[in-house]
Amino acid sequence: MRSCRSRSTDKSFQSFLQARKRQRAQQQRPPSVPFSDRMLTNLARVGFLALVLGVLWSVWSVAEAHLSEQFMATEHTSNALIDPTAGQYALTPENIEKQILAFNLRMREEDLTLPAGEDPRPRPFTIIPGDAARFVAARLQNQGFITDADLFNLYLRVTGLDRRLEAGNFMLAETMTIPEIAEALQEARFEEVVVTIPEGLRAEEIAERLAENYVIDGERFLSAVRQPRSLSIFDNYDFLQSLPAGASLEGYLFPDTYRLPVNASTPELVIAPFLDNFENKVGHDGLSGGSSGLSGRDLINLAAIVEREAVQADERPLIASVYVNRLNGNCVADVGGTYLQADPTVQYARGVAGNWWWKPQSIAEYSQVVSPYNTYLNPGLPPGPIASPGLSAIEATRNPADSAYCFFVATGEDGRHVFARTLAEHEQNLRTYGYNP
Repeated sequence: MRSCRSRSTDKSFQSFLQARKRQRAQQQRPPSVPFSDRMLTNLARVGFLALVLGVLWSVWSVAEAHLSEQFMATEHTSNALIDPTAGQYALTPENIEKQILAFNLRMREEDLTLPAGEDPRPRPFTIIPGDAARFVAARLQNQGFITDADLFNLYLRVTGLDRRLEAGNFMLAETMTIPEIAEALQEARFEEVVVTIPEGLRAEEIAERLAENYVIDGERFLSAVRQPRSLSIFDNYDFLQSLPAGASLEGYLFPDTYRLPVNASTPELVIAPFLDNFENKVGHDGLSGGSSGLSGRDLINLAAIVEREAVQADERPLIASVYVNRLNGNCVADVGGTYLQADPTVQYARGVAGNWWWKPQSIAEYSQVVSPYNTYLNPGLPPGPIASPGLSAIEATRNPADSAYCFFVATGEDGRHVFARTLAEHEQNLRTYGYNP
């Protein structure tokens, strides 16, 4: 009986020890962690490892270059008294920082070529003297030229362009990439720009040319031209005081070469040079006293037509004489009235953006254009000038040639014309030069 109890006791004690071991093992076993948490932890470890490797690679790159220069007797020469590249491979905190920044920029290289928008129209941007690169980047983002100010600032730092930003006026577009914008900001536009306005342009063409040279927005310029009495400088010019109500400055924007402000703050700053030039070259006295009998706005009105018709300067007085003869009633028998029948007036009426001077397929189309500017349908002068004439056209209209001509037609040779006194002569010229096959 004793031996049986002893064996039984030993088995119970062993069972007790095994149960305690299992209990301790369960207490020491860590709690189970969800799979997603384990993934995030592993990703964080991999990211930290990549950062450490990147830093070590950057340090090694600088150290390798440093050792090559210092211990491998790599010769480096410079013709300058001070070598600008000296120390660029030295193992310094600054160079290590540059390598790290360059590495970060390479990681976002594709983002550099993504424009901020799709609008290709240039808009003004100004850098004020003393502006830091980070402030410039922030304003570029606020104005919609870039989408990431931090990336732009990083690009400037890595390329060294942050120290070469120039104060002044710039024209930028949303379709430009970060490198293109950074390069554009290295050279500010001059405060003034030279713009040439040829003879015979209509106001819309002048507006386009001014906008192309970043002088002023085209619509803003046209609004001022069409409402001259709203300008603060209107009363400064005697030759404008007789303008009828609702008349524009068409015809008075004197063609010439001008130095104009970039991004003009007011229309007056742009229009004043045109009017000053007109006053100096023509003035109030130059708008009267000629043999044509025309004066003021009527003189400019007809001179604009002569400017558009004449190609050769020596023909302007003859072309002007044809129109003056028609206005004076000297051609009524052949023309049927005081109709100018001037092609440019109809072309002006039908002109649209991109095709300001409409060209018909045949002369017959002119009679189909319903407009007060159609001088085939309406006798006398059109409602106003159709373009800005030059001094030669104005003088030719003021004192035209003494002729009996009532017609002219282009010969197709260097812009020249042939003239006729009667309709019969004119019709013969049309046949001769292929207008009536």
